[in-house]
Amino acid sequence: MSEHELVTRLRNGERRALARAISLVEQGGPAARAVMAAAYPYAHAHRVGITGPPGAGKSTLVTSLAQEWRRRGVPVGIVAVDPSSPFSGGAVLGDRIRMQALGGDPGVFIRSMASRGRMGGLARATADAVSLIAAAGFPIVIIETVGAGQDEVDIAQTADTTIVVEVPGMGDDVQSIKAGMLEIADIFVVNKADRPGVDQTVRQLRTMLQLGGAPADGWSPPVLTAVATTGEGCAQIVDAVEQHRQHLANDGAQASRMRALAERELAAAVQELILERLRGPRWEELVGEIASRRSDPYAAASELLGG
Repeated sequence: MSEHELVTRLRNGERRALARAISLVEQGGPAARAVMAAAYPYAHAHRVGITGPPGAGKSTLVTSLAQEWRRRGVPVGIVAVDPSSPFSGGAVLGDRIRMQALGGDPGVFIRSMASRGRMGGLARATADAVSLIAAAGFPIVIIETVGAGQDEVDIAQTADTTIVVEVPGMGDDVQSIKAGMLEIADIFVVNKADRPGVDQTVRQLRTMLQLGGAPADGWSPPVLTAVATTGEGCAQIVDAVEQHRQHLANDGAQASRMRALAERELAAAVQELILERLRGPRWEELVGEIASRRSDPYAAASELLGG
């Protein structure tokens, strides 16, 4: 099956074609690029990133949010970015196990992603997978990340709306502030709001937002509460996502975000292609020279690039 035929099939709603296309982009290479070239013009969706510390109940919240969108008749794609096995590189499927409540719904597509050695890394493969799901006709695509490391921040930057999840009782300081995620949040959600300490966590977040001054884009991130296990608060979160989408459209911020995303995607594609083309026998020799201090990374890079 050609790449164009594969994209035609996924656009016609064939799940197996969509799954096959995502597997291709996970691996990278010429076939992945051909698939993306065919699908990219149709990749229109609102991308919702969900991140926060481990144990915040993100997978349960994603499930409840997806159910809320489905009640409103909106198809939802979900990309669960899982930790990788250091041996096999395979995704741990815990997120999909926790999302079993969504099983059997033709309006939901779930895919777990893990680093499988693609040159551009996990963030690059995830962004391409989101584009494919969007091209398959899912107007909302949720991207759930595992924790709050650099991979997660990179992935969150590909989202149109980023939700940072907190829970009460995880220490004196709010975890997301420690992780440097205050700047990327469009919406804060304090999950497990039936626990003690929720009011204190909400106050801390609102205080930190106030100390940060007026937002440059005119959007003040709301601090919402939820009990994901029961779905409490999820309707308000979905409403907030819609309000943020309208803000981006009305304020003109969406165009600047799209341009910034396009620049990151172009830079990542250039980096991936250059690495792919330069790796070979001389690359391995230069790695050895750098390791033995007979050369330095900049001199080696200059030689590879013909400088």
